[in-house]
Amino acid sequence: MDYLSKFRSLKGWSGLVLGLVLLGSGLIVIFGWLWSSEPGAFNVQDNAAQHAGGTEVKLVQGYIMGATLSRVASTMLDKPGGYISNDVFPPGVFLDNISNWEFGVLVQVRDLARVMRNDFSRSQSQSAEDQDLARAEPLFNFDNESWIFPASEDEYRKAISSIDKYLGRLQAGDKNRALFHARADNLRDWLNVIDKRLGSLAQRLSASVGQVRVDMDAAVQDGAGQPSLIEVKTPWLEIDDVFYEARGTAWALIHFLQAAEYDFGDVLAKKNAALSLRQIIRDLQATQDTVWSPMILNGRGFGLVTNYSLIMTSYISQANAAVIDLQNLLAQG
Repeated sequence: MDYLSKFRSLKGWSGLVLGLVLLGSGLIVIFGWLWSSEPGAFNVQDNAAQHAGGTEVKLVQGYIMGATLSRVASTMLDKPGGYISNDVFPPGVFLDNISNWEFGVLVQVRDLARVMRNDFSRSQSQSAEDQDLARAEPLFNFDNESWIFPASEDEYRKAISSIDKYLGRLQAGDKNRALFHARADNLRDWLNVIDKRLGSLAQRLSASVGQVRVDMDAAVQDGAGQPSLIEVKTPWLEIDDVFYEARGTAWALIHFLQAAEYDFGDVLAKKNAALSLRQIIRDLQATQDTVWSPMILNGRGFGLVTNYSLIMTSYISQANAAVIDLQNLLAQG
């Protein structure tokens, strides 16, 4: 009887442990699914008005751009599950798709913060930089996977706070006010950065099936001669990473370019370039369609299974071509 009672007791404990394991696994799956959802779009005008204190406030030029930068960075940190790229515990540590989405957003935040510091807020190369923007830009470039001492989120929130201080001075218009110069050359410099980012993403996405390409780097180093060929292929385990990085990049750019449509409206109208900017936005919005498959499918170009990366490549490449056309329009007299 003693052995039987002990067996029953052990069986009861093992059932309890198994139940707890199943419950914990279920919770990880549920929260993992919820935390993997990408944030939706927001209206940049309404966001800027709310940021400034109400719809009745007349916004100064540049405010929508700055408020959009602040909101995009805040959304990256405050979405369901918070900032996940530096998580070391389940389920965040397993969620690589949303982590790569965050990285795509973060790269665009860093690029715009740098351009606002070096170009948008300065009248010329010899003018003094804005101190709040000078503090924000390096903070956004802090390690995106630092869990503690300090955490990435803490540094990024400090950067957002500096952006908000700049916006407060920009809107106040006092003697120590911030500046925003909406010029064609400033916009063109930023578009040049976007052009390179989209071009790189298009190449990495198209490499999902493997391509034989001319080694351009070797050709430049060796000078004229017989070009060498290399095979470029994204590793199988990294294909979905590049896909979601492109999704995050496009999500951030949609909002930033919509803000530019307002703050650079006069420049775009003068250059007859407003429609070109809207076309870029439309191409990028196509990248945000719902992904119905539980995994990113990447069959060969004309194979039986669709290739999500090549579809994304087509949208990114169209946007990239439109960015180049817009740069040319802005360069014309």
